[in-house]
Amino acid sequence: MAARRLAFALERGSWFGPALVVPAAALLGLLLAYPLGLGVWLGFQDAKIGAPGAFIGLENYQYLLDDPVFRLTAINTALYTVVTVALKLALGLGLALVLNQRFAGVRFWRSVLLLPYVVPTVLSAFAWWWIFDPQFSFISWALVKLGLIDHNIDFLGDAWLARGSLMVANIWRGTPFFTIGYLAGLQSIPTDVYEAAQDRRRPRGPRLPRDHLAALAAADRHPDTFSAIFTFTDFQLVWTITRGGPANATHLFVTLAYQRAIVGGSMSEGAAIAAVTLPALGLLAFAALRAIRERA
Repeated sequence: MAARRLAFALERGSWFGPALVVPAAALLGLLLAYPLGLGVWLGFQDAKIGAPGAFIGLENYQYLLDDPVFRLTAINTALYTVVTVALKLALGLGLALVLNQRFAGVRFWRSVLLLPYVVPTVLSAFAWWWIFDPQFSFISWALVKLGLIDHNIDFLGDAWLARGSLMVANIWRGTPFFTIGYLAGLQSIPTDVYEAAQDRRRPRGPRLPRDHLAALAAADRHPDTFSAIFTFTDFQLVWTITRGGPANATHLFVTLAYQRAIVGGSMSEGAAIAAVTLPALGLLAFAALRAIRERA
């Protein structure tokens, strides 16, 4: 009888649901909210490693606005994010359409597709660093052997070549994420939709009906939004391959913040750089949560 009364009280009580959330909320507050708040507060101080900081207001942000490296980093981050996400989306959709067909070895190629995504980032970054190395690059070696060039290409010594090299590495690693999402969406489409697509033909081939695209868009869970967050904060790949070089030409916000705060010792300046990214990340996170709610 007592157990029944307790169960009834728990079911009727409005406090039971929120009480279950308290442990998770406390953990998130300890591991996320407190470090985030501390980082924002450091951005308003003149804090160095090993020394107490003094409140200086917006001076760190004013300095960053006048810093040409910071302005270049903002352009790099936007360019890096937009270009790589767009190309990963296009390549991922194309590969999903291919792997959704039935042909010999399709299961093998679907498994191989996962390798770039499951390999540890640092390990794949070291591989790409070796591929782009000015002395040992097999790309340069192959082009020299073919007679197309007469000397090795310094991929990581030129600003634009280094940016392009990082984008290639990021696209290689991130395309499977899009492919898996779109492939899951394609396979969730009913068979009758495919039959309708076969019946509606244009002179250049079958036409995808609107239901096909709607089902694909609903089932992919918006990998572009999540990928944009991961790309915007891509630290391991960039830092391992270029460390922001040459001459600070490939820095993203996260690598510049690390360089100023940890390598350079200016904790407040690094915190201010990180705080600048919060509005953009907040918008991307809001878009991702909205996509999840729509999917649910």
